[in-house]
Amino acid sequence: MEITIDFPGGSKVDAHFGGFTVKTDQPPGGGGEGSAPTPFAMFLASIGTCAGIYALGFCRQRGLATEGLRIIQNVQSNPATAMVELVGLEIELPRNFPEKYREAIIHSVELCAVKKHLQQPPRFEISTREFAPAL
Repeated sequence: MEITIDFPGGSKVDAHFGGFTVKTDQPPGGGGEGSAPTPFAMFLASIGTCAGIYALGFCRQRGLATEGLRIIQNVQSNPATAMVELVGLEIELPRNFPEKYREAIIHSVELCAVKKHLQQPPRFEISTREFAPAL
């Protein structure tokens, strides 16, 4: 998968892939306009939305109601390092959610691809190349 990153002005940084554009910005205190989430906030949101896809799929496969289904994500950081130490995901279940599926939906959410990649992180290779203008 190729993602192109560009810089539309100010502290904005956008990612383009598959016909989509994901916009990011910095808060005013960080030199931006606060017009979009920060890249790190997008990263954290990707964890919760990935978990949400698995929870939604679990319910749909079983014909379970999803009205009221939510995931509440809380992040705890180490005050000394500012590094995230714990990501908590709490699944709020709809009324009358069958007791027999409570553990199973947790196991389903644990399959989230973003979470799995954090548990076995990829290597990073960073390089440069010359700009090649389009003809």
